[in-house]
Amino acid sequence: MDTIIRGLKPEDYDHWLVLWDANNQGHVNQAVTNSTWERLIENQQVCGLGAFQDNRMVGLVHYILHPVTGHLKPVCYMQDLFIDPQHRRKGIGRQLVAALATQGRKEGWARLYWLAEEKNKEAQSLYKNLGLKLDFTLHVLPL
Repeated sequence: MDTIIRGLKPEDYDHWLVLWDANNQGHVNQAVTNSTWERLIENQQVCGLGAFQDNRMVGLVHYILHPVTGHLKPVCYMQDLFIDPQHRRKGIGRQLVAALATQGRKEGWARLYWLAEEKNKEAQSLYKNLGLKLDFTLHVLPL
């Protein structure tokens, strides 16, 4: 089955919402959902791509472009990558990452990076052959 990767459009909301809710396992409130969708559609700080099969969104990736001190070009943080569980292990996640990397090369980004929980075996399986794994620890200070 062919997969089409493209930017998100306002009419994608209902399909996106199903994947967004599943990705967040019900932990996001409506204000966050509304704000995230608005940013995605208006490309305000947060951007997104969808993977579509038969006009149905089966995967999504959200990303943020930002400057860094070590490079003149922007870098891309891939924040969310989620595939409908019924469509996993079919290469859709890899296609979304590849599409994002292709876009980055065309637009001249310095790099693409992401975080993934060590215990998320599905994500680790995908990422083990993508990019370079760095030996850093993540520290968070809630404000």
